[in-house]
Amino acid sequence: MPKLPDLSTANSGCCSADPAASSCGCAGPAEKPAASCCGGGGESTCCGGGGRIDWLMWGSLVLVAAGIAGHFLGTGPGWWRTFAHGSWDMMSKAWWGILVGIAAVGVLGQVPKEVVAKLLGKGGTLGGIVRATLAGTLLDLCNHGILMVGMQLYRKGASLGQTIAFLVSSPWNSLSLTLILIGLIGLKWTLAFVALSMLIGIVAGRLADFFVKRGVLPENEHRIDMIAGYRLKDGLKEAWAGVRPGDGNLRRIVKDGLGESKMVLRWIFFGIAMAAAIRAFVPTDIFSHYFGPSLIGLLLTLVATTIIEVCSEGSSPIAADLLTRAGAPGNAFTFLMAGAATDYTEIMALRETTKSWKATLALPFITTPQVLVVAWLLNHFGA
Repeated sequence: MPKLPDLSTANSGCCSADPAASSCGCAGPAEKPAASCCGGGGESTCCGGGGRIDWLMWGSLVLVAAGIAGHFLGTGPGWWRTFAHGSWDMMSKAWWGILVGIAAVGVLGQVPKEVVAKLLGKGGTLGGIVRATLAGTLLDLCNHGILMVGMQLYRKGASLGQTIAFLVSSPWNSLSLTLILIGLIGLKWTLAFVALSMLIGIVAGRLADFFVKRGVLPENEHRIDMIAGYRLKDGLKEAWAGVRPGDGNLRRIVKDGLGESKMVLRWIFFGIAMAAAIRAFVPTDIFSHYFGPSLIGLLLTLVATTIIEVCSEGSSPIAADLLTRAGAPGNAFTFLMAGAATDYTEIMALRETTKSWKATLALPFITTPQVLVVAWLLNHFGA
C-alpha cells in the first residue's frame, strides 16, 4: 500500500519534554514528564498565545469588519464595494453557525471524553464510522459551525476516520438546507446527493482508520480506552452538572467555547477575507461559462469550489444552477462535496488540531478521488 508523503514537521502531539513549562494541559504517557506546547517556547500560540498577537486572525477579522462597514457605507471604488458586499454576504449567512458552533464547542468541553466515545462508538470500527457519518448528516449547522464541532470531537477522542466521516458528510446535509435543495432540484436528486455523500463519508472514514492501523497515518493522541463497566448514565449526569444553569457554568462554557474555537475562527475569517477578495478581483464570467458536464468542466468546478469559500447556505443554489442550467449533476455534486474535501479553512483547522500534515492531507487525498469518480458517473449516466 503506498504511503502518503510525510510532510509533518511536528510530533504527533502538542508536547515536548519540559515539565516546568507545561501550560497546555497536555501530558504524555505515565512514564514521561509533562510537556510544553508545540516544541517548547512558552509563548507558543497553540497554548493561547502567551502574549503573542495572532496576526492572521486579527488581521483577517479587521479586513472582514472593514468590509462589513464598507457595505453599509456604500462608498469607494468598485473593487472595494464588491469586497465589502462579499464580506457582508458571507458573514450574514455564517454568523449564526459560528455562534452556535462556539456554543457547541463550549458545551462539548464540559462533556467527559468517555461520553463522546460511548455515543460515537469505538474508533476504527464500521459502527463508529457510521455513527459519525449519521451525526454529521443530521446535525443542523453550517459548515463553519460543523468545523468547530468536528475539531472538538477529535480532541475528545474521536478517531481520525470518525472525524473525517463527520466533516465530509455534514457541511450541507443539515435538515434546513436539505429542504432547500428539494425545492431547488427535486426530491430524487436531493436524496441521491445525501446518500452518495454519506457513502463517501463512510468509505473515507474507513480508509483513514485503516491507514492509522497500518501506521501510515498517526493515531489520535486523545484516544481513550473505555473502562470496563462504564455506564453512559453516569457520564451524562457528570455532563449535566457541567452545563446546567448556575454554578458559573454559562461563563465557563462561553470562555471555553471561545478559547477552543480560536484556531478555527482564525481560518474562518481568513477564508471569508480571501473569498471576498476573489469576488472583487476575479470576474464571475470567467467561471460561469466553463461548468458544463465535461471532464474539463468538472475539474474547473473542483478548482472553483476549492478557491472560492462558499458557506453551506450559498452552495445549495449554486449547485442547483449547475444541475438545472448547465445540465451537469456531477458538477453540482462536486460543488457541494469538494468544499468539505479541499476547503483550505477546513484543512488548516484540521492541521492545527491534529498537529500532523499527514493526517490533514488524508482528508483531500482520500475523499477528492471519490467525489470526482461519483461526479463523472453522474454526468454521464444521471443527466
